[in-house]
Amino acid sequence: MADKVENVQAEHAGIPKAVFVEDVDAFMKLQENEVPETVLKRLDEQHNKYKFMEYNLMTKRGRLKSQVPDIRSTLDIVKHMISKKDSSETLETRFLLSDQLYAKAKIPPTDKVCLWLGANVMLEYTIDDAEALLTKNLEAATKTLAQVEEDLGFLRDQTTTIEVNMARVYNWDVKRRQALKSATAAPTPTATPSS
Repeated sequence: MADKVENVQAEHAGIPKAVFVEDVDAFMKLQENEVPETVLKRLDEQHNKYKFMEYNLMTKRGRLKSQVPDIRSTLDIVKHMISKKDSSETLETRFLLSDQLYAKAKIPPTDKVCLWLGANVMLEYTIDDAEALLTKNLEAATKTLAQVEEDLGFLRDQTTTIEVNMARVYNWDVKRRQALKSATAAPTPTATPSS
């Protein structure tokens, strides 16, 4: 059982699997679950952890969704440069200076390109090395994006399970209180009609 839980966590970025409370009565009889408010607080904490994980995964997904088209576009440009490498004609293009501002450029045939790697780092590569690097990065980003999507689906299932558990424990507590209230209420004597 412990190995199965560890495998699930390893498959889904360390997200713990939520256990569905099948029998609320048996669950609440466990020693650590004597006080319903404590159980609800513990479930709420787990719910908040899942929501935090969801926020982080959504942020990562957004970053990857913007990164994949950029890598794909850069790879297309490098492939175009490879096709024009043996040609003697210059390549005319427009490049982005800042938001909504482009400049025209004439690029002579070359076998080298400079790639921004991030964190204000640019490196010069041969065109073939740049293509290999960009292809590898595109595959990695696409694979990571697919894994994040899968993790988000798993996380949503766990969040739903916790929410259902919280509702079931809360309803169990309401029924318990109502039963206690009706059991402690003194029966009222019925008035008999006098003759």
